[in-house]
Amino acid sequence: MLLLKAALMGLVEGLTEFLPISSTGHLILAGSLIDFTGETAKVFEIAIQTGAMFAVVWQYRERLQRTVGGLGTEPAARRFALNVLIAFIPAVVLGLAFGKAIKAHLFHPVPVALAFIAGGLVI
Repeated sequence: MLLLKAALMGLVEGLTEFLPISSTGHLILAGSLIDFTGETAKVFEIAIQTGAMFAVVWQYRERLQRTVGGLGTEPAARRFALNVLIAFIPAVVLGLAFGKAIKAHLFHPVPVALAFIAGGLVI
């Protein structure tokens, strides 16, 4: 049964990672629906999301290499790096300030489902 749950979670991760939707949110909801929760589920989610991140980096490896290689000579590469830095700073500040509260209150099925509904209504 555990193998079937792992396969379902892997399928959810694989289908949602390259789409502009929350793969983490979908994993939280799917895990809740198939009763795959707890520490084992969290470790599994981290493992499959790490694999998915490596797949994204692999997919964009040439673009990443061009951007990093062009930082010294290409204005577009420098602008991209600056934009990433500008976006990164508020995320770090908010994550450090509110990370524990976010994990304690928002990484559960009901808030995730409500966020999906609210997002769907806004769209």
